[in-house]
Parts: sequence; C-alpha cells; structure tokens
Amino acid sequence: MKPFLKWAGNKYRIIKRIQKTLPEGKRLIEPFLGSGAVFLNTDYRRYLLCDNNQDLISLYKILQQEGMAFVNDCKKLFTPRYNNNEVYYRLRDEFNKSTNERRKATLFLYFNRHGYNGLCRYNAGGGFNVPFGRYNKPYFPEKEMLFFHEKARRAEFRHESFEDVFARVRKGDVIYCDPPYVPLSVSANFTNYSAGGFTLKQQQCLADIAQTTSGKGIPVLISNHYTLFTKKAYREASQLEHFDVRRFISCNGSKRENANEVLALFG
Repeated sequence: MKPFLKWAGNKYRIIKRIQKTLPEGKRLIEPFLGSGAVFLNTDYRRYLLCDNNQDLISLYKILQQEGMAFVNDCKKLFTPRYNNNEVYYRLRDEFNKSTNERRKATLFLYFNRHGYNGLCRYNAGGGFNVPFGRYNKPYFPEKEMLFFHEKARRAEFRHESFEDVFARVRKGDVIYCDPPYVPLSVSANFTNYSAGGFTLKQQQCLADIAQTTSGKGIPVLISNHYTLFTKKAYREASQLEHFDVRRFISCNGSKRENANEVLALFG
C-alpha cells in the first residue's frame, strides 16, 4: 500500500529491498516515520512510530483515533472551491496561527496535496511556508487513509527526537531509521521537513547510536544517500548495500535523476 502523504525521500519505491534486509522481531521502531511506507508494508506484531515533526504525528494520531469521521472532514477541502491561490494562502496563514490540533491536521493533509510538489517545509520561525502547487485536481487519498487507520491499531505514535526514541528500545525490537538525507550538494539540501533541520553532526550521532544499540543485540537498519560521509559514518555496519534510485523531488521531470542510496544494517 502506498502512503497517503506525498513525502520527499518516501521509501515506497525501494520497499522490497528494505523488507528483505529488515530482521525479524516483535516490534518495529521508526524514529523518523515520515510517510510511513515501511510501517504500512511490514508485518510486525507492534510498532513504535516517532517523528520530530509535531504536525505529522498529530495527523497520524487523529486518523488513528477517528478513522472515517476524520477522513470525511479532510475530504471537504478537496473541492474546486479550495483549489486556488487565494484560498491556499489564507488557509496557510490560519494553520500557522492556529492552536487547534484537529483543524491543523486537516489542513496539513490539504497542504500536502495542494502545495508545491508535496513538500513539507518550515521557515526559521517554524512557520509552514510551502507555496501553492497549482494542480488541476488534487487526489484525495481516502483508500490509503483508511488502510493506515486499520494498520494503526498495532501502533503507538510519539513526537520525540531520535535520541529519546533509542532510549526506549528493548530486546525483541528492530529499528528502522530513515533520517533526512545527507545532501548530495548544498543546493540539494531538503532537511527542513521539521523546524530546525538535521545536521551532519546529528547524522554521525545516529550512526554511533546505531552501532552501540546493535552491540546490545538490537538490530538497526539505516537508509540514506551513499556519499563519502555516509560511507565513513556507516563503516562499522555488518551489511552495506548501495544502489541507484530515481529521485522525484524536482517538479521538472527532466531533472529527476538517479541518486545512490545506501542501506546500512548494524547487528
């Protein structure tokens, strides 16, 4: 099943490689949940699903709790009346000022499908700042949302840093980490999916924690760009696989080129 959210770095296209590499276990933990492609396409008994993006986790929790009632409310925003420049920016302004979690969750989905290229991006002040996307008829992912709702019966969602998530692990867990990509270049840095970004220091910290955790008998799989940095950071991994993946971040199809992806298994 495809995720119901568009997401930069979505792992749906390489899910079979991930499925083959992930070890068996009782519970899958994801500190960087994103669109949830791995959660949706694996079959662990339980899931601990976390992300540093509060808006994302709020959306998932409300969908988990309410199911069809929430889906129907989201669907109301997917009509021609809301698919224009003026309404989009009015709703974006409302989103950035609102403290109503449920309303913000419906708007977050609306922005995901009506905003430019499905990006999720925030400015330095934490304000959502993705521009209008100008799509003729944005797709409403009802089927995908209901699948997510059913699967979420086995899941716990938390808004936490990856360091705090790793502090919760125990024997029987398997951890899959999909951090924001190490940039291939300065212009290709898409790390501001949550306010604050994700630095190379944090990338190295994640690799170090993965190695320490695997030494306790808890396997950790990390995906990322395959660069000189990640080659060095993941040098202690027990298994390293890299391969080309077609990137779909650019709106211009002619600029969507292959990038080298790596799967590093610790333990």
